[in-house]
Amino acid sequence: MIVRKARPDDVGQLLSLVRELADYERASHEVVARDEDFTRALFGADAHVHGLVIEVDGTIEAMALWFLNFSTWLGTSGLYLEDLYVRESSRGRGYGTTLMRELAKICVARGYSRFEWSVLDWNTPSIDFYLALGAVAQDEWTKFRLSGEPLATYAAT
Repeated sequence: MIVRKARPDDVGQLLSLVRELADYERASHEVVARDEDFTRALFGADAHVHGLVIEVDGTIEAMALWFLNFSTWLGTSGLYLEDLYVRESSRGRGYGTTLMRELAKICVARGYSRFEWSVLDWNTPSIDFYLALGAVAQDEWTKFRLSGEPLATYAAT
């Protein structure tokens, strides 16, 4: 097992894992990202997404994709975990825990004030996993999203 930063030649495998995650989350129809989108976001001139992977025998078995957010109250950046995914065949080997610990280390080393993510309310295995790490649910906050046609319509007004 090797834990390392994602590389440009990982993009195809990363997108494959994202599709597996979307399938697990019953939302595979929503994945429209392409290899070139991931290449630009992770490795382009204006790269703003970061990735860690666990590689076993040349295959990526787990990934964490994240970006920075900012707390105006604390005046510091935070790490927002967009996707954590471990292939079904590799679960139970500690890969998720390893990636979460590596991200926590990044937060502490870089002085980030928060490490945050979202989880679907029906995903009890993941919720139990996060609670076991010591994470605290932020149930008092309601997440909102403006995207697609409503975003375009609003922007045009």
